[in-house]
Amino acid sequence: MKILKRILLGVLMLVALIILTAVVFIRHISRAPLPDYNADVSLQGLYEPVEVYRDSFAIPHVYAKNEHDLYLATGYLLAQDRLWQMDLLRHVTEGRLSEIFGEKYIENDIILRALRFRDKSEKLLRNFDSAHLEVLRAFSEGVNQYIQANKNRLPFEFRVLGYKPELWEPYHTVNMIGYMGWDLKSGWSEVLLSEIQQTVDSLRYRQLLPDMLRKLPTVYPGATDPKNLSLLLPDQLMHTRMLQELHLDVLHASNNWAVAGDKSVTASPILANDMHLGLNIPGIWYQMHQVVEGKLNVTGLVLPGTPFVICGHNDSIAWGMTNTYVDNVDFYEEIINPADSGAYEYNGEWRKFEVRTEVINTKEGNRVEKTLRFTHRGPVVSGFKNFGNRVVTMHWVGDEMSDEIRTMYLLNRAQNLDDFKEALKTFTSISQNIAYADRKGNIGLFCAAGVPIRKRDLSFGVLPGITDEYEWKGYVPFEELPYQYNPDNGFVASANNRTVPADFPYHIGTWYAQPNRYERIAALLSAKDRLSVEDFKAIQLDRYSKLAEAYMPVFINALNGYNNLTATGRKSFDLLKSWNYVMEADAAAPLIFESVYVNLIHCIYADEMGPELYDKFLGLGSVWRNATDQMLETAESEWFDDVTTPGSKELLNDRVVCAFEKAVADLESQLGSEPETWEWGKMHRLTLKHPLSAVNILDKVFKLGRGPYPVGGSFHTVAPYGYTTAITFDSEFGASHRHIFDLSDWDNSLTVIPTGNSGIPASEHYCDQSDLYVAGKYHADPFSLEKVKAHARYHMHFQP
Repeated sequence: MKILKRILLGVLMLVALIILTAVVFIRHISRAPLPDYNADVSLQGLYEPVEVYRDSFAIPHVYAKNEHDLYLATGYLLAQDRLWQMDLLRHVTEGRLSEIFGEKYIENDIILRALRFRDKSEKLLRNFDSAHLEVLRAFSEGVNQYIQANKNRLPFEFRVLGYKPELWEPYHTVNMIGYMGWDLKSGWSEVLLSEIQQTVDSLRYRQLLPDMLRKLPTVYPGATDPKNLSLLLPDQLMHTRMLQELHLDVLHASNNWAVAGDKSVTASPILANDMHLGLNIPGIWYQMHQVVEGKLNVTGLVLPGTPFVICGHNDSIAWGMTNTYVDNVDFYEEIINPADSGAYEYNGEWRKFEVRTEVINTKEGNRVEKTLRFTHRGPVVSGFKNFGNRVVTMHWVGDEMSDEIRTMYLLNRAQNLDDFKEALKTFTSISQNIAYADRKGNIGLFCAAGVPIRKRDLSFGVLPGITDEYEWKGYVPFEELPYQYNPDNGFVASANNRTVPADFPYHIGTWYAQPNRYERIAALLSAKDRLSVEDFKAIQLDRYSKLAEAYMPVFINALNGYNNLTATGRKSFDLLKSWNYVMEADAAAPLIFESVYVNLIHCIYADEMGPELYDKFLGLGSVWRNATDQMLETAESEWFDDVTTPGSKELLNDRVVCAFEKAVADLESQLGSEPETWEWGKMHRLTLKHPLSAVNILDKVFKLGRGPYPVGGSFHTVAPYGYTTAITFDSEFGASHRHIFDLSDWDNSLTVIPTGNSGIPASEHYCDQSDLYVAGKYHADPFSLEKVKAHARYHMHFQP
């Protein structure tokens, strides 16, 4: 017994030692990268001291004497707080995720390499203005000095994943800008709609396509000289699900608006912006204020890995962006030489493919070779999807030359409308509607986009590549793109709704967001003669659903004529009938409505498509949402008939009843038979996740995630908490920031982001804005030196 007790005691002591060692180790690797925000830092190559104040959210306000020193310090500061995120995005743009995460990312890597971010970046670098090139070099040097000085204090992700960051180079930053133009949320719509076209009859297929003559509110209501309307093609890109799982989103939906001084209680413009992205940790934006004495004073959002403010304000103007949803990709079927598979036909001649062998190194230690082929238009993409024996190439806006670095450099320094417009001329890969306001009282909204000039033809989902008939003929000149400037109604607004009326002379896009958010914003802006910052807050946080307002009369009409509701169904229907259309988290009616809505989609489309094709179709939200809107407006569609019941012909009311019964049965099985106790927020929750949160033990040990938070709103409300699955309705995307700029006094401006400025989980600033964000609150956004000092919690200097 004594021996047994000694053995047991020894085992317990060993276990305790292991646990203690593990705790010490975890604490060390999690806290090692924490910076001391009050500690001065010496930087090689710095010409003069740089002063940095950080407020209680660790947002840096950087004061430099010259541009070189500003951007050297900016590189260091971003690496200090977001190095692993920057490195992850760098691996994305270079198609090197397999090196970090293993062989399952090989397919994603080869797709990303086919986009040739680096090729374009290096071309741009060879032609950059010397001032812009110096900015990138200084920024890269700042990042690298942080890496070199902190080799033993790197973020925990590097230790866990077993690799170290390489030095930063200027082309990595240019890659980041290019990556913003690549829409991860889009799907292979041309291909998928072609598949649907082969599955359903021509009438049903046509009813999926948008009616561009349908009267909908547009961002730019006026039109120039009308030309013959071009027929339209579906225009979305490839679906990259595994990249979404890593939360590597780029620009998608957004809201922006501005009111003129005559419509403001301050007698000066007010501008608001919230860009909608995946809600993840670290957040996509870094808040920063940059000052060069007498030359530059700009604050707002910086994309980690880049040196400029993307959206924000300087001392003279403010600006904010929304996605224009430009049709900027085409697919072409190539004719291959039967005697030479390495050649394709073009304008009566055989041209050789450009062939590249890509070597992908994997985390497992393997080297995998993949071959990419390119025509003069772009990469062969048929290998990424099942095209059979067809050879299909893709041409997208990222293959065209642009210069967003120039745009952002000039935009940060713009002092008036002319400067602003000059900056936007090279902003073509990242198509945006950009709201503008200045201290002189002017407001505007400008389409800054690479809109291709080319023939449109609805007959082809994939265009014939044999000639130049469907070739891009350049871009629509910036001067001919739509805009508004000081409109009579006193405000401008956009929310990814249709850009221009049907008689606009150029085709800009097809698949826009539903107009619900825009209609609500415009109604609230019109409701008062003068608006305040408080009014702007209320608009950004508004959860009233114009979608529900449009759909509920249809639902009520159908259910009023149905006499077979269950007891739970009757209670649910009563809750819907008394609902005010506000998507509150603690209410039952929003949950019932949203459940009926998603089940309606299933009842309309699933029987014709079958389960596999229907699952793909759900990924094309802009297609089925707009198509369903059109069908409900007319109350007629072949899609309403259930093809599995050949003896009857179902109508819209039958589909609504089908959806309602499915929705009530699903909710009853999950939440019980008393609808009064159901709550939207019980099913509609926001959980902020880190890319490594999928590994449960890492998520718990390093406290990577936050939430779940019950949230209201939906994808169709101004305050957006969108979802991609109707199984749980968990929110996965929404406002990636909220900004309200008061041009009467910049110090009265407000902001908040969903996470925090630090990407280090052990930092108190890792998610120190999350509770504010979910509660619909903001924090101050000081701009004057006096207010910056008053809000300062940390203070340090960079020394030469």
